[in-house]
Amino acid sequence: MSTPYPFTAIVGQDDLRLGLLLNAVSPAVGGVLVRGEKGTAKSTAVRALAALMPEVPVVAGCRFSCDPASPDPACPDGPHEAGTGVSRDARMVELPVGASEDRLVGALDIERALAEGVKAFEPGLLADAHRGILYVDEVNLLHDHLVDLLLDAAAMGASYVEREGVSVRHAARFLLVGTMNPEEGELRPQLLDRFGLTVEVAASRETDQRVEVVRRRLAYDDDPAGFAAEWADEEGALRARIVAARALLPEVRLGDGALRQIAATCAAFEVDGMRADIVMARTATALAAWAGRTDVLAEDVRQAALLALPHRRRRNPFDAPGLDEDRLDDTLEQNSGEDDDPDPDGPGGGGRPPQGDGPDTPPQPEGEAGDTPAQTVPEQGQGQGQQSSGGGEQQPVRAGEPFRTKMLSVPGLGEGAAGRRSRARTEHGRTTGARRPQGALNKLHLAATVQAAAPHQRARGRSGRGLVVRRDDLRQATREGREGNLVLFVVDASGSMAARQRMSAVKGAVLSLLLDAYQRRDKVGLITFRGKDAEVVLPPTSSVDAAAARLEMLPTGGRTPVAAGLLKAHDVLRVERLRDPSRRPLLVVVTDGRATGGPEPVALASRAARLHEVEGTASVVVDCESGPVRLGLAGSLARDLGGTAVTLDDLRADSIAGLVKDVQGTSRRAA
Repeated sequence: MSTPYPFTAIVGQDDLRLGLLLNAVSPAVGGVLVRGEKGTAKSTAVRALAALMPEVPVVAGCRFSCDPASPDPACPDGPHEAGTGVSRDARMVELPVGASEDRLVGALDIERALAEGVKAFEPGLLADAHRGILYVDEVNLLHDHLVDLLLDAAAMGASYVEREGVSVRHAARFLLVGTMNPEEGELRPQLLDRFGLTVEVAASRETDQRVEVVRRRLAYDDDPAGFAAEWADEEGALRARIVAARALLPEVRLGDGALRQIAATCAAFEVDGMRADIVMARTATALAAWAGRTDVLAEDVRQAALLALPHRRRRNPFDAPGLDEDRLDDTLEQNSGEDDDPDPDGPGGGGRPPQGDGPDTPPQPEGEAGDTPAQTVPEQGQGQGQQSSGGGEQQPVRAGEPFRTKMLSVPGLGEGAAGRRSRARTEHGRTTGARRPQGALNKLHLAATVQAAAPHQRARGRSGRGLVVRRDDLRQATREGREGNLVLFVVDASGSMAARQRMSAVKGAVLSLLLDAYQRRDKVGLITFRGKDAEVVLPPTSSVDAAAARLEMLPTGGRTPVAAGLLKAHDVLRVERLRDPSRRPLLVVVTDGRATGGPEPVALASRAARLHEVEGTASVVVDCESGPVRLGLAGSLARDLGGTAVTLDDLRADSIAGLVKDVQGTSRRAA
């Protein structure tokens, strides 16, 4: 087994280390979600934490790690008698992004359950992680139904496996840690709320600290065992501190003053529900125990708010997580309790983990963590006199107010990744039929199985009440649910779009569809065309936030090369079909259709559109043409694509999605 990187050798990343250590002291905090750019020691810190966890006493031979002092009476391997047991290291179990439901929760042998009445259960990763750490790297890419199962188990402390009335339950209490890069897609707000704490990490911009990171990493890579030995004393001291904080935790007093501050803070920041209050209370208690105190102070409440509230304040997917610290301080001061120690430098003060001998992390100015520098964007309607249909590049305009849309869908029945848009064959959803299983059986169709076995009972010598079932009788349920699609936006950014002040409304419409794509778990891509060519502004990605940011800063100007935009879209979709053939595309072209530039631009656009029609790509054209004289070129383009056109007025009136849905249902590609 490889030697893990020492936890105490990690340079900086104070919030990351503190969040992990608080969960090690009190797993009831509810786990931690680590968000940050690639290469910021997220995975390294999580794996290093496992080596600090105290040993775990377990019942010898129990596959579910029962505590010998109080064994689980419902343990599938039980019953166990209370005893001394054996000790082993705490486990860190990694959940792969592509894991199946059976791999996570365990598998029940349906054939033996039906034929013999025996609960033959093979434990999953939740059982392996009991009383240890369950780590999910790239948790934002995990399928929603797996995340739901994972977080339900973490909240209840138990896992349930049910197959057609046969159920198995076992304890599943673990420290849940997820890491993610927001550039690759966000978690839904409902799932964000289920993580107790969230920390944001970014690479330091301080030269000395970066030098120290590289120096230590190179030393570790050259001699992992020797490097770990150099930090053995610091690791031992930190491990002892975790044990001491765990022992002190039951004695920590959460006074009425601290509770009032917690409640007032959650109310002031308009956090939904009561989970935030409970998490803050547990976090503040763990902070006091970590600092060696038996009373929760105002500083503990403040630190708990900074860890537990930012990710719960997001009102839509494009809101950046964060907390106004001045407002937080004002709220705490207005609700200060008499039982709080006013001295922040009192005994055991400070909840920060011990530092390595590298330089301290300098304070990070707002927006330094790789954010795009803010740019001045004119208000809607400004600069009208500076725009012209064929002029040069104009400044970006703000997107109009987004609105709620109905569902756009791809016709037919797909088999793509689970989502919430188009009809598809999925592992979850309503049962539509049965088939012979291919591989392991995980969704039994009971009626079809009984029907297949019934004619053979006399030949098989059935004499009792039990049904004689053989492997060939088993039937797998086929289910229909929803899939996520690739929604590729092709947006006209030419001068004609800005000339009549339409770009603000167009951006608002595309932003509305991006919000819808986020909610339906789609991948999105963004292509713009203007001047002489088209540009892939955002390659297909799960990060709808990135698409919204690119859309906001989109400049306009120049001619209208519609054909270039459609050809670029054809190239992108061809590559995506090779990369992810099961994910079906939906092409959304936003233009007035007035192609200009080069010889026969309209005819060239028509030929480019027919490439998509031949390949059966579901499509819709948002017609941005306005004014008393309309040429209807967007409608012609939609017919060439084999899709439909929707006017910009319909889009603003919040009726596009209904029209798109109706037209998609009559598309020539309908199956």
